[in-house]
Amino acid sequence: MTRFNMAFSLQRAVLFLAIHLFAIHGWSADDLSKRTENTVFRDHLKANWLPDGKSFWYRVQTGPQTHEFVLIEAETGARKTAQTLKVLGLPESDALKTSAVRIELRKTSRTGGESGFKFINKLDADVDLFWINQQGEHASYGRIRANSTREQHTFDGHVWLITSRTGEHLAVVEAEATVKTLIIDGKGIAEAAADPKKRPEPGRSPDGACVVVSQADAVAKRQITIIDSTPQDSFQPKTKVIDYVKPGDPLPQPQLVITAADGHKIPVPRNFHENPFSPDGRIGVTWSPDSAEFYFDYNQRGHQLYRILAANAKTGAVRVVVEERSKTFIDYTQKTWRHWLHQTGELIWMSERDGWCHLWLYDTKTGTLKNQITKGTWPVREVLHVDEAKREIWFLASGLRKGEDPYHLHLCRVNFDGSGFKQLTEGDGNHLVEFSPKRDFFIDAWSRSDHPPVTELRRSQDGSLVCELERADVTALLSVGWTMPERFVAKGRDGTTDIHGVIIKPSNFDPAKHYPVVENIYAGPHGAFAPKDFGRLLGHHSIAELGFIVVQMDGMGTNHRGKTFHDVCWKNLKDAGFPDRKLWIKAAAKTRPWMDISRVGIYGGSAGGQNAMRALLDHHDFYKVAVADCGCHDNRMDKIWWNEQWMGWPVDDSYKRSSNFEDARRLEGHLLLIVGELDTNVDPASTMQVVGALQRANKSFEFMPIIGAGHGAAETPIGSRLRMEFLVKHLQP
Repeated sequence: MTRFNMAFSLQRAVLFLAIHLFAIHGWSADDLSKRTENTVFRDHLKANWLPDGKSFWYRVQTGPQTHEFVLIEAETGARKTAQTLKVLGLPESDALKTSAVRIELRKTSRTGGESGFKFINKLDADVDLFWINQQGEHASYGRIRANSTREQHTFDGHVWLITSRTGEHLAVVEAEATVKTLIIDGKGIAEAAADPKKRPEPGRSPDGACVVVSQADAVAKRQITIIDSTPQDSFQPKTKVIDYVKPGDPLPQPQLVITAADGHKIPVPRNFHENPFSPDGRIGVTWSPDSAEFYFDYNQRGHQLYRILAANAKTGAVRVVVEERSKTFIDYTQKTWRHWLHQTGELIWMSERDGWCHLWLYDTKTGTLKNQITKGTWPVREVLHVDEAKREIWFLASGLRKGEDPYHLHLCRVNFDGSGFKQLTEGDGNHLVEFSPKRDFFIDAWSRSDHPPVTELRRSQDGSLVCELERADVTALLSVGWTMPERFVAKGRDGTTDIHGVIIKPSNFDPAKHYPVVENIYAGPHGAFAPKDFGRLLGHHSIAELGFIVVQMDGMGTNHRGKTFHDVCWKNLKDAGFPDRKLWIKAAAKTRPWMDISRVGIYGGSAGGQNAMRALLDHHDFYKVAVADCGCHDNRMDKIWWNEQWMGWPVDDSYKRSSNFEDARRLEGHLLLIVGELDTNVDPASTMQVVGALQRANKSFEFMPIIGAGHGAAETPIGSRLRMEFLVKHLQP
């Protein structure tokens, strides 16, 4: 054996021993999951309302192998409990028995090519959608509204969980190579018959007088080639070519054409929508009830101008109903919600024009603003229900109360004219609500990262508490050594804005010791990512168990804190909130001497992979070690819709200024790059280009492509182990 091989083997042996010792005194990642599984009780329920709408029952888990049934009288909160439904005087029908079965969960174990689901929710209640990642954690992907349809992008092999709004497991599904249409009906989940291959029905007028179609000349799409070096069905490598449009690529220019009953065609003038962002080359339309005109959206490429336009059905003449302009960007994917009030000729519109996400009422006939509906230094986060008869809106908002985490969601109600605003939820936490069939009551489940769930029954009229239904029992979870996250707040770069995050300690934590700090980072501007709901946080804890303090916070440039906070990301993704993150960690360490900030590491995937490497390019005075997984290291290399949203169009020097590829020569510290060779989400060539730039700059680093893996390769067993080894190797004394 050569001296080099002997040294390398010795190093690996010492590293293995270090991780093994941590597993003895703390927990290994696998042990963590097993020890903490089935240790939280009374944490969720599904209300089954009886036909009279005045009472409901639910089943709740009370221990590892025990449960009870509870019957609630909604008006008084009177409660009866029993071990069977029969004792409560309720029939144990097949439907009720089915609802009591706990669905066996499984986690994502592979990432294949791009795929998707089309969910059809036939229930009268909303359901929640979660991706179960490679570590078994549930990543929320919002909700599927009652009696509505939703399409969800995913990858072959990814596992998804559908639950009721109060956490009852309804179904677990695994994506396949082709898009599946699935029906949610309360009896599990069923696959719908495949739709015939045909174009969507054109925009026919309600009175049948004409038809509107969207047409566009074909534009050649960029394609990328993915190499499968070790396919399961062949010894020889295979290639896969996929459409992959990138920032700056040419896009179709759709044209609306009206075809009258006599066959006469009228092109709709494009003077108000001459440069649309329309990757699929189509424009959808909404008809007015009288068929006099139709409405359509115009999202100008660059996302700084957004209009709702109206076109005359007979002449094609176009007018502006609503117009939004921004010097930075309009968050078109999340903040252009609208609700048409055709009977009164009005439109409820969402806008950030005053610096916060709020609702506005428009006259659709004249295109004039009638009034602002919601107002304040807080954002509307989601509209749940519009009651046209009562002219009131039910919605979720955050940042309403001083002293409370500004990301916590609360249920609110307001009248169309802006009067009668009322916050209907109370607990200091993040709230999930589900209404009774008649909407006269709602079940409110709230929690925090450091506060187990509390479930309450409240009256919809004024939000008053009827009774507490359940309070989660985490005694068993804490008894095995699991540590509760600690919330922490510090001022950001401007000295006034609060930055919120969490601190997680290992199970064998000793305040007399000094622990390296590892940051879990994802600074994608589309959301906020520090944990707000209670959960086991297995990903965070598995790193902490190696002898680290794990932290996560949301710096400036992320979402849900107002336009000024959000705009920091504009043409500046390399910022990633680092000035705020460093101040936050330093502030935490001032009163926590066990946080050793001379040894700080960072890890992240996708946008977080880009962020993690950037830490060692611009902030290596603070961060010493980084693990960057499947990073979009240069925004010119990634998908068009996400990157042009924040970096703008046309592609300019700002793309270069945020490029890890361009700045690779500035690397200082210890870097591990991971990528899946079959990644169809972020072009894996982005990581390869960074590797080449680092080699040309004569930089030392480590690189591990994961064969057969797709996006999120660091969450595979081998990727996760390599990440742990790398952090221990370079951060432990």
